Amino acid sequence: MAKSQVSSIAWMLEGDYFEGCNCDVVCPCIFFSNPTEGNCHVTCAWHIQNGKYGDTDLNNLNVVAMFNSPGNMFTGPKWKAALYIDETASLEQKDLITKIFSGQAGGFFAAATNFIGEMLGVKSLPIEFGVDGKRRWIKVKDAIELDIEAIAGGDKNRDSVVVNPPFSVVPGADMTIAKSSKYNYSDHGMEWNNSGKNGFYCRFKYTA
Repeated sequence: MAKSQVSSIAWMLEGDYFEGCNCDVVCPCIFFSNPTEGNCHVTCAWHIQNGKYGDTDLNNLNVVAMFNSPGNMFTGPKWKAALYIDETASLEQKDLITKIFSGQAGGFFAAATNFIGEMLGVKSLPIEFGVDGKRRWIKVKDAIELDIEAIAGGDKNRDSVVVNPPFSVVPGADMTIAKSSKYNYSDHGMEWNNSGKNGFYCRFKYTA
C-alpha cells in the first residue's frame, strides 16, 4: 500500500509509556543537549491499552523500540533503530503497528523517523510489560531487560516530574523522573548494561 493511502487512514493509540537510557538522571537529550556519555542507548516501551487502525483493534499489545544515537540526538549523526512487537499480535496487527511506528501512517512517528538513519529490523517476540505503583518494567525475550522506578521527591506524596520538556517521545506529557535498577540489551550485534541510569514514564496518546 502506498504511503499516501496508508496516511489517510485514521488511527489512535493510548496507554502506558516508559523509557530508560544510559544518560545520568536527568537525561540532557530532552533539552537538545549532548548525551551524558557522548552517545545515547535508549529503549522505549509502550503498552497499548486502547488502539485502533481503521477498523482493526490494537488493544492490549506491547511495543518496544531501541534507539542508538552516536552523538547529539538532534544534530547527528542519525540513529540506528530496532523495533519489537508483541508476538501475540496477529499478522495484520503487526503490519499495522509497523506502519505506525515506522512513520508510514503519519502522526508523531512520521516526524520522529527523520532522525533515523538505519533500521536494524522488526521482530515479533514475547514481551512482558509491567506496571506496579511507581515501578515499570519490560522483558523482551533474548534481547532486553529494563526496570525503572520513580525517584522520590522532597515531598514523598508527589512525583518529581519534567514539565513541558522541549523534546519527548510523548509530546505534551509531563514525565515522571525515574532511575533504572536494570537495563540490559543484547541484539543486532550490540550489547550493554546501563543499570542505574535515567528513566521516564507517563501516559501516552497518539492520533493521526
